[in-house]
Amino acid sequence: MKNKTISIGILLLAVISFLMGSLKISPIVTAGYEMYRNATEAISVPDKVEELKQQNSYIAFDEIPAGYKEQVLQSEDKRFYYHFGFDPIAMARAMANNLIAGSFVQGGSTITQQLAKNMYFSFEKKYERKVAELFVAFQLEKDLTKDEILELYCNIAYYGEGCYGLKQAANHYYGVEPLDLTNTQIKALVWTIKSPNKYNPNVYKAIPV
Repeated sequence: MKNKTISIGILLLAVISFLMGSLKISPIVTAGYEMYRNATEAISVPDKVEELKQQNSYIAFDEIPAGYKEQVLQSEDKRFYYHFGFDPIAMARAMANNLIAGSFVQGGSTITQQLAKNMYFSFEKKYERKVAELFVAFQLEKDLTKDEILELYCNIAYYGEGCYGLKQAANHYYGVEPLDLTNTQIKALVWTIKSPNKYNPNVYKAIPV
């Protein structure tokens, strides 16, 4: 009887914890969806994609060095070709690291989520924005191929000193076109994405091997 009472108590505690968590999360999800809806009503995802492709500095997938694509995936999203826009493993690891650090030090965002953020939202670290970003990411995954998403990401990522996209960064920092980048230059630009103002090639010289 005692064991049964303990089991019921644990079950009730679990149910109460779930309900409390749901009540806390629900407003965030609602606010995030509203943020997503407002952003995509102002300009739809297909229209935003087309707008990006019309930029003079936009380059096609084949104009992005294979070495760059490999290294950016290794650095930013190792399971890019295997997830649906959200990587539970990376997110769980980021949450654990944030708990250990006691602050928001790691985001766990996929390349698709980063693309969504760069397309529509500020870099403010709010959970509502993360939810809005997820809605856009899921739409991108539904509408586009993985190669198209990676192409867009390489054309919109910020590299510091006013450079958006790989072509602008290659031209600005090295005076070359993307396909002419050396492996060392590619490593430097991939590293730059982590913190464009802190790690861009004109500021940070010790590029990790």
